[in-house]
Amino acid sequence: MADLFTHILVGYTLAIVLSWRYEWISYPFVTAVMIGSTLPDLNRIDLLLPEETMTALLGLPFTWSPLHRVGGTLLIVCIGALVVPNAYRCVVFALLSVGAGSHYVLDFLLYKPSGITSPLLWPFVTHGFAVNGFYLSSDRWPIVAATVLAGLVWVVDRRWMHTGHPDT
Repeated sequence: MADLFTHILVGYTLAIVLSWRYEWISYPFVTAVMIGSTLPDLNRIDLLLPEETMTALLGLPFTWSPLHRVGGTLLIVCIGALVVPNAYRCVVFALLSVGAGSHYVLDFLLYKPSGITSPLLWPFVTHGFAVNGFYLSSDRWPIVAATVLAGLVWVVDRRWMHTGHPDT
């Protein structure tokens, strides 16, 4: 999935650049941003557990769609923050949110034939926005651009920034 990999690379790039400004963002926290950038795509669990199967198992109407909305992602971010030690909860919450936010920024830039985005900000805003979009989800240039940018940031981080990250 080039789309998912693009989100991860953008999360990595964003986290490393933030680590230049905020020294407390170490590589484990960079990973938290990268994980956060994948959280909105948890709705793709439908590929393993189709909604029809879940409806049959639960006996109730069921959909995975809210996981790709801000409300569902916020719930997952809260759960993610609860599984770390108390000392790191606020930091992990913030960094998972930064990663998820980068995911939504990229999703708002997707071209939709209707010109209207899906209601990604649900439950806070229940309608889509008129956005022309810059790329299709099937385009390959975003993954190439994200890879080049992540590579450049990696080189700058290793060679010139000397952020104190261990060479692992």
